[in-house]
Amino acid sequence: MGSRQVSTWQGKKVTVAGLGVSGIPAARVLHGLGAVVTVVNDGDDERSRTQAAELEAQGITVRLGDGATLPAGTELIVTTPGWKPDKPLFLAAAEAGVPVWGDVELAWRLRGRDGRKAAPWLAVTGTNGKTTTVRMLASILEAAGLRTAAVGNIGVSLLDAVLGDETYDVLAVELSSYQLHWAPSLRAHSAAVLNLAPDHLDWHGSMEAYVADKGHIYEGNQIACVYNAADKATEDLVRGADVEEGCRAIGFTLGTPGPSQLGIVEGILVDRAFVDNRDKQAQELAEVADVNPPAPHNIANALAAAALARAFGVPPVAVRDGLRNFRPDAHRIEHVLDVAGVAYIDDSKATNTHATEASLAAYDPIVWIAGGLAKGATFDELVEKSAKRLRGAVLIGADRALIREALARHAPEVPVVDLDRTDTGAMSAAVHEAARLARPGDTVLLAPACASMDMYANYNKRGEAFADAVRALAAEGA
Repeated sequence: MGSRQVSTWQGKKVTVAGLGVSGIPAARVLHGLGAVVTVVNDGDDERSRTQAAELEAQGITVRLGDGATLPAGTELIVTTPGWKPDKPLFLAAAEAGVPVWGDVELAWRLRGRDGRKAAPWLAVTGTNGKTTTVRMLASILEAAGLRTAAVGNIGVSLLDAVLGDETYDVLAVELSSYQLHWAPSLRAHSAAVLNLAPDHLDWHGSMEAYVADKGHIYEGNQIACVYNAADKATEDLVRGADVEEGCRAIGFTLGTPGPSQLGIVEGILVDRAFVDNRDKQAQELAEVADVNPPAPHNIANALAAAALARAFGVPPVAVRDGLRNFRPDAHRIEHVLDVAGVAYIDDSKATNTHATEASLAAYDPIVWIAGGLAKGATFDELVEKSAKRLRGAVLIGADRALIREALARHAPEVPVVDLDRTDTGAMSAAVHEAARLARPGDTVLLAPACASMDMYANYNKRGEAFADAVRALAAEGA
């Protein structure tokens, strides 16, 4: 590290709140900068003890089983995103006048160390579609010949990207509402809010607080604030943002775009924002068929990614090539197999009603496999909007009764199978019941609208169980 950074951090008493994906890199980075680091963690399980031992071997103090008490002399807290703002540790910090940063804030402040040029950030948030959009954006930037990486909430540490040996021209950054809450200094080159729907309200305390944290991504934007023309709340956030002089509001729409928008004209993604004459000119970027998969909400993701890339000066051909090169992550509208004329789609990543509504809108008719942990969600609006597409429904998981009751109220004619089991064979049973309800030409869609932790370690494991069950079903008919 250069002397400037070392002198800033040398001997500074920093408390890192939480172990895990972001806490451990933060502790190591701060220790390397010369800070006196103490990690506090609520958990005291075997995994935490292993992580603690590794950090302590490097000279970092770790305090397990007590994340509530502010260590004496703390000058700064760096928190992992999952820690709620009402934690006693943060209340104590506020009382003592100790600032709280997230790992994103730390990465933002450490970028450009040792005189290296700091890569601009193209930032993305939203209730759903963040990871896909950021990965599409990175693919487009790569197609333009730029050195880039998809980082942040996507699971790749921003600290590693900012402080690692590799240098980048630009970073595609996924940011959650948690991360934005703890990132007061962040100022992106350009940013997008894809959509807004109730989520994580237990963490934020209210929808208003959740939306406000999402909107922070626009603060100080330099070139473009990208919003969803179909979601007025995202445009309202742009209007309320304090941005740099000359920063523009850029909309994306699945309809025909107006000036300063990107949209669709006769199966073509077109740009009426980053052209010489926005009133009379439109630039073709790609075909809808270049988007994989070409479901409506995924086309919206592609338009948002294209808008951010164009804000950075990427040529149209790179948008097309980047979208063609992009491959979606597993368990995001992933086609598993066709069995007896029925398509089986794994969208286990659809863990809330907003994501599931988008997934259900992409197919017709559908046998819907749903259920799990509702996280306080209600399902009436989702079922009401999607009822006409449903051939049948198979319900699994702890809170399936909530979905069953919504179906009874808004889609009483739709046959429902309620599977009262949580053993390892439950998904196989669900797939068999779905196959029984489906007809050739139908889609069996796993889009649970719920979290997975009642039955599976995570949504990936749930999706894998679905895919395994579908493959077994195909083998039975072979």
